Amino acid sequence: MKRRSKDTCIVISGESGAGKTEASKYIMQYIAAITNPSQRAEVERVKNILLKSNCVLEAFGNAKTNRNDNSSRFGKYMDINFDFKGDPIGGHINNYLLEKVSHEGFSFFGSPFLKILFVQLLQGGSDQMLRSLHLQKDASAYNYIRAGAQLKVRVLSVKFKAVADAMKVIGFKQEEIQTVYKIVAAILHLGNLKFSVDGDTPLIENGKVVSVIADLLSTKSDMVEKALLFRTVATGRDVIDKQHTEQEATYGRDAFAKAIYERLFCWIVTHINDVIEVKNYDNTIHGKNTVIGVLDIYGFEIFDNNSFEQFCINYCNEKLQQLFIQLVLKQEQEEYQREGIPWKHIDYFNNQIIVDLVEQQHKGIIAILDDACMNVGKVTDEMFLEALNNKLGKHAHFSSRKLCATDKILEFDRDFRIKHYAGDVIYSVTGFIDKNKDTLFQDFKRLMYNSSNPVLKMMWPEGKLSITEVTKRPLTAATLFKNSMIALVDNLASKEPYYVRCIKPNDKKSPQLFDEERCRHQVEYLGLLENVRVRRAGFAYRQTYEKFLHRYKMISEFTWPNHDLPSDKEAVKKLIECCGFQHDVAYGKTKIFIRTPRTLFTLEELHAKMLVRIVLFLQKVWRGTLARLRYKRTRAALTILKYYRRYKVKSYIREVARRFQNVRSMKDYGKHVQWPTPPKVLRRFEEALQTIYHRWRASELIRSIPPKDLPQLRAKVAAMEVLKGHRADIGLQRAWEGNYIALVSASAVINAKKRGKLPMAGVQDTRKLKRKDKYMNVLFSCHVRKVNRFNKVEDRAIFITDRHLYKMDPMKQYKVMKTIPLYNLIGLSVSNGKDQLVVFHTKDNKDLIVCLFSKQPPNDSRIGELVGVLASHFKRSVLAGTAAIYFIGEAEKFGYLNPLRIHVPLVHVV
Repeated sequence: MKRRSKDTCIVISGESGAGKTEASKYIMQYIAAITNPSQRAEVERVKNILLKSNCVLEAFGNAKTNRNDNSSRFGKYMDINFDFKGDPIGGHINNYLLEKVSHEGFSFFGSPFLKILFVQLLQGGSDQMLRSLHLQKDASAYNYIRAGAQLKVRVLSVKFKAVADAMKVIGFKQEEIQTVYKIVAAILHLGNLKFSVDGDTPLIENGKVVSVIADLLSTKSDMVEKALLFRTVATGRDVIDKQHTEQEATYGRDAFAKAIYERLFCWIVTHINDVIEVKNYDNTIHGKNTVIGVLDIYGFEIFDNNSFEQFCINYCNEKLQQLFIQLVLKQEQEEYQREGIPWKHIDYFNNQIIVDLVEQQHKGIIAILDDACMNVGKVTDEMFLEALNNKLGKHAHFSSRKLCATDKILEFDRDFRIKHYAGDVIYSVTGFIDKNKDTLFQDFKRLMYNSSNPVLKMMWPEGKLSITEVTKRPLTAATLFKNSMIALVDNLASKEPYYVRCIKPNDKKSPQLFDEERCRHQVEYLGLLENVRVRRAGFAYRQTYEKFLHRYKMISEFTWPNHDLPSDKEAVKKLIECCGFQHDVAYGKTKIFIRTPRTLFTLEELHAKMLVRIVLFLQKVWRGTLARLRYKRTRAALTILKYYRRYKVKSYIREVARRFQNVRSMKDYGKHVQWPTPPKVLRRFEEALQTIYHRWRASELIRSIPPKDLPQLRAKVAAMEVLKGHRADIGLQRAWEGNYIALVSASAVINAKKRGKLPMAGVQDTRKLKRKDKYMNVLFSCHVRKVNRFNKVEDRAIFITDRHLYKMDPMKQYKVMKTIPLYNLIGLSVSNGKDQLVVFHTKDNKDLIVCLFSKQPPNDSRIGELVGVLASHFKRSVLAGTAAIYFIGEAEKFGYLNPLRIHVPLVHVV
């Protein structure tokens, strides 16, 4: 199936008890074991359901007979669907002719097909369950199974639990399982009903049982009693209730029990199919859905008293044997002759004549039986046998006591014999008419349809019909079975069949005994000898040249990937010669024939080896294709990205040019203009562009400033660069005076004279300093408070020129107390608080620590002015070298012990 994606089927045949059911279990277990290596949950679910379905169907459809402890009393064909990887994804079960009647001397429902299930329930059910079902563990208490209750049945409570667990796994709900138990219990109780007649009125002697049955079937007691004792008949427009005789009531009860069980079994099969059927499978998406069919059907049976069921079962085996003969023996030999292969014909028994005897239209036994059932008036089984004698009297495979008066084995007016492929079987016509009609009164159907149990209601859909509605006569049981067998054989013939022939080694059910004569007889009637002769003389494998070449052409370089020979036949010959197998093959007109399996196995090994190389080659080609596709997509994306970026850049530049095209004529030179959002690639470009713009705008603004204000502007810019972010206010909002000592108001002069001091002398001294030191400009001057190393504070003044820094005493007419050349000044430290602390660092480590102060606010602005003036001066001074401006914390201004050397400079001023 996986190798050629071809649907296959396995036909398991053999007589009853030969092991067909066990063989089907092994097949299912094997399929479950080798599939689903990836452990997919859905596949595991399907496998589990397929395995568990066997357990459930065996419990409801198998039986114990004197010949077989687990005899299948129904036919089962299961299709298992596989996905393209070979994992099971679902299935479907068809069931055929569930046996309903007894044989081998058992009473009606002592028939083995119910024995297993009933004994499982009685032996394995809990006491609480049995009480709820009104049952007891003693099987002999129930008429339907009393006759077979003493048989040694190997059924334990464990098996009952296994069946219950299997039903849960399959998907039966708890209430559905309970309904199944109720139906089985109701059948047991039906068998215990006793009928009698009081005058002309039929009665039920044990009326309490009716209440139990009504309770189990979820209906009313009076309705059950009426259906058992009366039959509703429509005569024209009138509807009357016809009383049953005791015999008719018993027949109706038994027919009702059989019908309930048959409906229950079919409902179980349908429920399983609903769970395991393949749903939402699309071949275009999921790949080809292939099928393996497994046929496990009842085997050929010969009993002492063969009934209608054995007739149908043996007819089924005739059909399957004919299929085997048709496909294996007849068609194969005809194919050799058709293909021109030298062949000596091997004779075999063709049982088509027996199949025609049973199923032929208008002439076969089933057609004659249907005609007898359709006749108006009282038709008996003896009349049916007479019709068989009249129409089949000259048939070579049919005989009866009337036709062979000397054959005392046959009973007059009861028996007829058919010569089957497996042997002669004598059938008793007793019950053929009734069983073929399979009559069930409409009252029972309406009773079940009106049940309050939805499961029971579902099983009897025809119960909704009114008694006055005219319906078409239903097909008889034999015709239904014949049609199902024809459909089954057609289904099997459409697949590639494989056969499992089961041989029963003895009749003692012993694993130690091998009856050689018995086994030889089975080999003969199964046609195995003819099959072996045909297979041994023939060829193990045959295939058309086209399909053979399609599978194995990669083995030879002359046929891979395509050949240039005149025909496929010549190409196949060339391939076989390359492998050296020409001695083991024959060439037909359209097919190649391989004699031994070893040659085929070798071809498969070579195919498997080459397949690996081909797969690697295909992977290489496909990966290369994918890589090229990815490269092309990437290159296309990069091209699109490049042009898109170019478009975004051009769009941005155009937008910037549009917005700033008239900024020169604006009052604020475009300060209010909002910049467009740049693409990511232009973010650094935007920063550079904005810098250029701001420098241009600054240059335009500076150009409008008078030249005399430029030095102060430069000082403010220098202070801004150094102190921005470190001090709250650096005095940028006011004019910087610089020489604050010289700015002595008139009132201050008058007050100084009253105190006998001449503050102007300080100014005069500065002039003397200018003449002495020859400085050009006064950078800064201010009153300060000096802090010495002993933490003593004194009022002082600092006077800074472009050449020196002077420390003066304002109380002594601004006497110069210390002179520090500016080239000796290496740094300046200021605090970021409100204390106005300033430290002048010198090369000789004699730092000057002062606090600026002023009586007029803001005091803070003078630090900014001092820093800005010095920074501006050092930027313009070539001789200054490098100076640094440091910042120290406000908490460090006291306890100063020359720690400033370790501070890292924040700004370097060159």
